[in-house]
Amino acid sequence: MKSKSHNKVVGDAASVPTKKSGSRRLPLQRKRNIRSRISRPFVSATFAMTVDGKITTRNFGPVDFTSREDKLHLFRQRALADAVLIGHSTLKRDNVRLGLPDDLKAARLKRGQIQAPSRVIVSNEGKIDSQLKIFQSDPAKTGPILIFSTKRMPRQFQSALREKNATLHLSETKDVDLAEMLRTLRRDYKVRRVACEGGPILFRSLLALGLVDELNLTIAPYLFGGADAPTLTGLSKKFLPASVHCVMTSMRVVGDECFLTYRIKKKR
Repeated sequence: MKSKSHNKVVGDAASVPTKKSGSRRLPLQRKRNIRSRISRPFVSATFAMTVDGKITTRNFGPVDFTSREDKLHLFRQRALADAVLIGHSTLKRDNVRLGLPDDLKAARLKRGQIQAPSRVIVSNEGKIDSQLKIFQSDPAKTGPILIFSTKRMPRQFQSALREKNATLHLSETKDVDLAEMLRTLRRDYKVRRVACEGGPILFRSLLALGLVDELNLTIAPYLFGGADAPTLTGLSKKFLPASVHCVMTSMRVVGDECFLTYRIKKKR
């Protein structure tokens, strides 16, 4: 039996209320928000979670609990971006290439984009295994690899990763400055849209800094339970610095899964 698909669009992410009269000058904070968006790429995060909000099990192992449609949804979001962003822990755990199917590569070329987006890895310590699958693929076909880390990265790792044609950006700071990383992607690589694919620690860090613009969320028909299984923002018991207000812009139901898109509302 074929699954039924219901589509519903809620709101308009591009709509902005306008005043009929009064000054046309923008408030100072809104000007700052606009300048911030211009100086960095648009950041869209994509996650799948269970009905009880878990994105994996307590051992953080790869869990295949979503449908083929969800996997295609992830590929489509990846294909829209100029760069795909992933944290080292997630990359090591899932061991993915971050590539694209041939039809989505062809669609990118028709849109005037390069065949595949850049693949961006974030790691504070930089102990990244050069034998991971992502380094065994041809950057010309699956996208160049950019690594943002710190001077804490051991020299042997630096040499091994450069041999795999990865471009290293090593900062003097203890941890990677995520805001500066995004500015570098925009300024030096002309990246306008970033697809963040996790993990939860990286997502939480970006969220806390106000660096996420959109959240694509798939709700899968499962319950995992357990306090030790991470949610979207990881396992931290601490609250975010401030509540994050999400505005739903679309909702799509396919079979037993619900595909939601939220715009992250910026503080004024």
